[in-house]
Amino acid sequence: MRLLCRFAIVVLLFVGAMLQAEEKKTREQKVREDKERVEAEGFWMYNDIPGAIAEAKKSGKPILVVLRCLPCEECVKLDDELVDQDPVIQKLLKEYVCVRVVGTNGLDLETFQYDTDQSFAVFLMNADKTIYGRFGTRSHRTEWVGDVSLKGMAKALERGLDIHAAYPGNKAELAGKRGDKPLFSSPEKYPALRDKFTDALNYEGDVVKSCIHCHQIGDAERQYYRAQRKAHSRKSSVPLPTSQICWFDTRSERVCQSCCRGRGFSCGQGRIQSG
Repeated sequence: MRLLCRFAIVVLLFVGAMLQAEEKKTREQKVREDKERVEAEGFWMYNDIPGAIAEAKKSGKPILVVLRCLPCEECVKLDDELVDQDPVIQKLLKEYVCVRVVGTNGLDLETFQYDTDQSFAVFLMNADKTIYGRFGTRSHRTEWVGDVSLKGMAKALERGLDIHAAYPGNKAELAGKRGDKPLFSSPEKYPALRDKFTDALNYEGDVVKSCIHCHQIGDAERQYYRAQRKAHSRKSSVPLPTSQICWFDTRSERVCQSCCRGRGFSCGQGRIQSG
């Protein structure tokens, strides 16, 4: 019995030491280790949209792009602990060329149009950059469990495959999935970001500080309008609150259950429509 107790104490001390060592890791270490891990696993293409497009043209598969900034540890948990561990999602992901974009530096804002205050953003698209659909959520910084419907995401992935199977016969129907041309073609070209960031993450220096976070794009757009003394568009005037505060639930098993008219969209016939 004493031997068993001693063994248990040793195990607890070892686990405690490991946890303490993990906590002491800097964000810089975690970011670099994440890159090494993902590239070693080989399933996700890492921060390489041109490479994903080339692979999709070669394989004939659609593309799935996940946007989540690596310095945001909560976004990483949302991605890794939910999406990567769900067997239904994993099976569907194998039908896509999957790429993780871990910083918005150099991001093509004409193709990737989304609510930049989201914690988790997914794009389903063709290799010619035609958008099939989007999936995303705004989540609490730490209490994020339950803010993503995996069944809803699975439905979105299934629908993306259906659209891809019918492409290009349905290309004209998908034209409305792109909005107006953005103010700037990529985030680092905004005046508020121009002197602070470049079009790529700096792995030779401080990679964490070199990352343009999604929310910084919206902040930079608002600053631009204020500096120009121009009226804001409804969608850029203020960040939208979480869906629960708007009294509707996006954690649906359906692709679209309800939507907020405040950003110029309405819900009709089971899908988001402009209006």
